[in-house]
Amino acid sequence: MAHVQKVVRWALSAVRLAGAFIRLQTVTPTVRTFSGSHSLSQNVPGTLWNLGRLNHVAIAVPDLNMAKSFYKNMLGAQVSEVVPVPEHGVSVVFVELGNTKLELLHPLGNQSPIEGFLQKNKAGGMHHICIEVDDIEAAVTDLKQKKIRILSDKAKIGAHGKPVIFLHPKDCGGVLVELEQA
Repeated sequence: MAHVQKVVRWALSAVRLAGAFIRLQTVTPTVRTFSGSHSLSQNVPGTLWNLGRLNHVAIAVPDLNMAKSFYKNMLGAQVSEVVPVPEHGVSVVFVELGNTKLELLHPLGNQSPIEGFLQKNKAGGMHHICIEVDDIEAAVTDLKQKKIRILSDKAKIGAHGKPVIFLHPKDCGGVLVELEQA
């Protein structure tokens, strides 16, 4: 019974997060997605790169199979198979939402940054947001000049097979931000 209550509490928090995310998207309709080779209007003045659409919201989960089952069997979402991403120390499952994705994260190995996150947040929770950019190298150069801390020396290949970087949460209003090449 306690396990069922835990699943229900976890499910309710996930639904609240999804609802808040949907409200956030409704409030900010000026962000446009990349389409082909067209540039976005969300250009930072004086930069050579453009900010794109929200790619995903990542949620660290203590039990990846239980989380995958919840989204698939309880909410009817399309979910991917488990994808190991050893370079980032995680296993991921993508939940398709139509306008974006949720990325369910679980530790892969002892050196996983998600392991530390889950030690502090036993029930899991939102880990980061991922936003697309049209030129990740230009973004890295520009952000370094602006003294925004990047958590790696260079872009790494992420779960989608594209280069990604992470920006320090203390420089981003308390949110870990992932930028991904569109």
